[in-house]
Amino acid sequence: MDTPNGVDRLPDGPVRRMFAAARRHDLDAMVAEFADDYINITPNHPARSFTGSAQVRSNWSALFAGVPDLTLEVRDSVTAPDGEVWVEWASRGTRRDGVTVEQAGVAIFTVREGRLSAVRFYLEPVEHESGDVNTAVGAVAGADWGGART
Repeated sequence: MDTPNGVDRLPDGPVRRMFAAARRHDLDAMVAEFADDYINITPNHPARSFTGSAQVRSNWSALFAGVPDLTLEVRDSVTAPDGEVWVEWASRGTRRDGVTVEQAGVAIFTVREGRLSAVRFYLEPVEHESGDVNTAVGAVAGADWGGART
């Protein structure tokens, strides 16, 4: 039976343990699931990519402190034939200054020797008022694009 947070959708192993620890805000248990030479690749924001579990600890320490009610939800997961674990997930909470933060996306984890060794990270802020699909296509296509024609 799935739990409301969806962690039961994850395969047994380090990805599941990491998400369970993150939901408990157990920083030590969470970071223990990462290899020391862990590689985080953020394709949509290459300058945000990093190497090392020490940076994982720094990032999540700041998140847990800055968003004390941070919750994570696993929406879906699949294990690829090569062993990668694809996770669709979301996070939500309220910063100490009262601002609500919400993110959603996909993380594609590589597991090596029972620890998380790499991820391709596609988590982005949820934007509720960023315009409709025509606005988004126009931003990519350029000013001459006239929108949907029906």
